[in-house]
Amino acid sequence: MKIKFLLTTVAVMVLCINLNAQNKMVLNAEQGKYQISKHIYGHFSEHLGNCIYGGFWVGEDSPIPNTRGIRNDVVKALKDISIPNLRWPGGCFADEYHWMDGIGPRDQRPKMVNTHWGGVVEDNSFGTHEFLDLCEQLGTEPYICGNVGSGSVEEMSKWVEYITFDGESPMANLRRQNGRDKPWKVKFWGVGNENWGCGGNMTANFYSDLYSRYATYCRNYGDNQLFKIAGGANTDDYNWTEVLMKQVGTRMQGLSLHYYTVPKTWADKGSATQFDEAEYYATISNTYRMDELVTRHSVIMDKYDPQKRVTLAPDEWGAWYNVEPGTNPGFLYQQNTMRDAIIAGINLNIFNQHCDRVKIANIAQTVNVLQSVILTDNDKMLLTPTYWVFYLYKVHHDATMLPIHFVSNKYKMPGNNSVNIDAVSASASRDASGKVHITLVNCDPNNEQTVECDLGKFTASNISGKALTSAKINDHNTFENPNNVTVMDFNSASINDGTLSVKLPSKSVVMLELQ
Repeated sequence: MKIKFLLTTVAVMVLCINLNAQNKMVLNAEQGKYQISKHIYGHFSEHLGNCIYGGFWVGEDSPIPNTRGIRNDVVKALKDISIPNLRWPGGCFADEYHWMDGIGPRDQRPKMVNTHWGGVVEDNSFGTHEFLDLCEQLGTEPYICGNVGSGSVEEMSKWVEYITFDGESPMANLRRQNGRDKPWKVKFWGVGNENWGCGGNMTANFYSDLYSRYATYCRNYGDNQLFKIAGGANTDDYNWTEVLMKQVGTRMQGLSLHYYTVPKTWADKGSATQFDEAEYYATISNTYRMDELVTRHSVIMDKYDPQKRVTLAPDEWGAWYNVEPGTNPGFLYQQNTMRDAIIAGINLNIFNQHCDRVKIANIAQTVNVLQSVILTDNDKMLLTPTYWVFYLYKVHHDATMLPIHFVSNKYKMPGNNSVNIDAVSASASRDASGKVHITLVNCDPNNEQTVECDLGKFTASNISGKALTSAKINDHNTFENPNNVTVMDFNSASINDGTLSVKLPSKSVVMLELQ
């Protein structure tokens, strides 16, 4: 199989060199081996800015249409993209959150200061019951991140018991007292968050010991089996991954990875909407770095876990810019442009291609914070360009990843032709009905890209597609013009003698369906 793979790759490279061709792809439909877990398409909801309050939660007495305090419009929009899991309550907030403050009668819950995000008062009106009700309304799996930084082993152990135990115990009886007789099913459980930073400023060795201790007391009750995710590395901290894999190993089921696309510097990240092409190029170049990070962390994990039993979980990813002018700096509210759609498409293609190791991921964040899929303003709601990428890519959920061999044209740095990145990103899958889906991203903001794909042994008679593009790379949706950037039918693809030809518009994300 390895020899066949190498020969195919060499053949593609020779073809491209001999014909001076570009954007050449070979689809190996018969070599599909790994499943693209739907959980790669997960989302993230933190008690940060207006993600929870005003985003998901408006309260039962709100004039905004809601079900038990949860916005109906937001729930419908997220159901339409079939979100598979939702991470909560943080983020940095997770390691200062004490879950018992968020249960019982809302008017009796203690208030706290959200020290990480704006210093605002958190009234705990949205807690465990409300979050799990949200997940049930969405039809999604909860991903709860427990408090290691300022919490205790006992506190986390009791939280698992409160949520998932069906017998007689103090915590199960307390849950019943608070109105929930039957336990919930919770699979994904994070044991701390960013423990190298806001989660405690720990060393890898110290956290490894803490993880083992905390995770020991996160019990499996009945048929509820926890998928425990350890707090993993910040970007390229490969030593963190090495230590965790060596010392914790398969006592964890997942190891997180956090990486944000920042156009400039952390001190001045750049505007979400006002940027030139040089800044755009830097943003996309930084986005492509995710492939290097996933590859290098995976190599370390392979050394200790060749069977790939531990998942690499990029459970915080996305673009991070300066906040919108006039908004609270601690609320991380930013607009979302066609540039962000390109970022989302590239990242999701990378995760699809690495689905042998990456089985869960979470974009940061769902509503009103960082690279959101939804923005709200009181009773108004809009869907961002990033939302529409998740809409296009839902065809990959739980499909079989199909290997592709791809040689891309280059998009060159403005003013420096010697520096370049791939103009086109791609991934492919086959669903349970046999349909093949290919997602393509043209990050070149100026030029159409023609892609020719040898379909190999796959025979297709019908092709259809959807596309997301816009006139300008900084185009975005507003509450006055919510459909400025949206999905449209795509007809610039054809099949002739086993070759798929596609004309990708500049700055576009395209999904093709072949059958």
